[in-house]
Amino acid sequence: MKLAEFYGGVEIYRAEKIVYVRLAAPHRVLSTCRSSAGGMHDDLMYLYNHQSCEPKGDHMNARMRRLVIEQPDEYKRAVANRYHLPCQKCATLGTAANMNNAAICHKSFCDLEVVAVCTGGVEGNAGRAGDPASYYQPGNERANEIEGSEANPRPGTINVMIFINRELIPGAMVTAVVTATEAKAAALQELAVSSRYSEGLATGTGTDQIAVASKLGGPVISFAGKHSKVGELIGRTVHDAVLGTLALQNGLTPAGQCSSLAHLERFGIDGLELCHGIGEFLSRDSADLFERNFSNIIKDPLTVAAVASLVHLRDKFVWGILPKSCIAEVMACYGAQISAAVSGKCYRIHAYTHILSSLQMSLEKHAFLEFIYQAFALGFSEKWSDDHGDVCEEATISDAKAAMVR
Repeated sequence: MKLAEFYGGVEIYRAEKIVYVRLAAPHRVLSTCRSSAGGMHDDLMYLYNHQSCEPKGDHMNARMRRLVIEQPDEYKRAVANRYHLPCQKCATLGTAANMNNAAICHKSFCDLEVVAVCTGGVEGNAGRAGDPASYYQPGNERANEIEGSEANPRPGTINVMIFINRELIPGAMVTAVVTATEAKAAALQELAVSSRYSEGLATGTGTDQIAVASKLGGPVISFAGKHSKVGELIGRTVHDAVLGTLALQNGLTPAGQCSSLAHLERFGIDGLELCHGIGEFLSRDSADLFERNFSNIIKDPLTVAAVASLVHLRDKFVWGILPKSCIAEVMACYGAQISAAVSGKCYRIHAYTHILSSLQMSLEKHAFLEFIYQAFALGFSEKWSDDHGDVCEEATISDAKAAMVR
C-alpha cells in the first residue's frame, strides 16, 4: 500500500512487515545498513525498514538470526526477494517494531522539504551513551559477547529514514545524522525515558539505525547543523516522528509520563516494588489503603512534580553541579515537597523537612529510593488525619516518626 509521496522524489509504501521507500529521483544515501549497501552511495533506488521479529520472545528462526548477524548481505537479499525489490539497489534497516506504528512527518521552508519516517520501541533496550556494553568484536574474529552478559540483546530500536529534496555534500550528510541524533535524544529527554542499563536518562537504544537521502542535482547544501534551515527541519521532523511512533508502539506519551514511577524506574524498580517499599513505612491498615489507591497517588501532578524535582536534583549532585555537602539540606527540603503533595497539607512543609532531616540520606540508589519511600509514607500517614496546624506540630512530628518505624 502506498502511504505517501513527497516532492516528486520519494514514494513510501508499506507491505506486511516492511516499510520501503522508492527513490523516484537520484538521491545520495548515507545509512547504517550493515550490508555492502551501507555507508554513502549515489546509486541506490530503495530504502527499507523491515520487522525481523516480535518485540518480545525468542522466535526468529535460526537461519534468519544467522543472516542478520553474520551475513547482512544475504539477509538483505532474502528480504528484498520476498517483497520483489532489487537487492543490489537497496539499503536496509531492521527492527522488532511493528510497521503499522511507523510515523511520517513532513516539514518545509520556502523550496526546502524534509521528510522523516520513523519506527521505534524503547521498553526493553533504551540506553544512555556510555552505558556498560556487552558486545565486543575482536580483530579478524567473530564477534563475542562479553562474559557474564546476556546472550541476546534486548528488543527495542529507533529507526529513522530522512529524505531531503535538495542535494547535500557528503560532509553535510554526516552533519544531518548528528542533527537527527540530537533530535531523537531530545524527544527521549522530553518523555523522561529511562536507560535500561544504568541510572541515567536514555539518549537512544542500543540498536538504533538511520538513513539519510538527499536528492541529487540543483543548488547544493553544504551544512546541515542546527544553525541551518535544513538542520532545523531535520530536527523538527525527527523529533516529532520519534514522539509519534513511540506513542503508537509503546503508548508512550507526555501525558502518560505524568507518573512518579516514570521518574523512578531508572533505578530498577517497578510499580509493585514502589508500592511495597512505601508500604513498609506505613501501618498495615494505611499500607492496604495506599495499595488500593496506588495508581491515583503516583499520578497526582503535584506529587509527580515533587518526585521529578528530587530525582533531577540527584542528577545535579551526581554530575557535580551541586556540592555534595548540601545533600542533606536539599534532600530534606525537596523530600518534604513529596510529603506535602501526598498529604495535601502544604502548610506542613516545615514539619516534614524537620522529620526527614533526621533520616539517612545518600545518592546511593537503594538509600535514595528508601528516602523517597519514607517521604511518601510520611505524607500518606497524615493525609486523612485531623490536625490544627502549628498548635499540634510537635505531637504530630512524634506520631509521624513512630509510624515510619518498620
